[in-house]
Amino acid sequence: MEFIQKELKEIKELLKKQTLQQKEILTIEEASEFLGLSTSRLYKMTSNKEIPHYKPGGKKIYLNRQELEQWILNSRVDSINDVDDELDSYLSRTNKSLAS
Repeated sequence: MEFIQKELKEIKELLKKQTLQQKEILTIEEASEFLGLSTSRLYKMTSNKEIPHYKPGGKKIYLNRQELEQWILNSRVDSINDVDDELDSYLSRTNKSLAS
């Protein structure tokens, strides 16, 4: 019986995650789960206007899943190789300018 309850719980979690991936508009709680951040952190981020959100009626906060995905993608941190490539490119351009 315990095994069946555990399996049901796992199925519920999978369905919840799948539903979350299909929703366009998320509540703060759903966005918290989607992003893996605490709700208090999300409230702070919305208060500081660090993350795109909506407050129809000025009370409850909603977030657009696609905007959150874009926000994540816009927060890319360059790798060491990216920085090295950028430096090489800059030095190459600078050396050409100095030679002219």
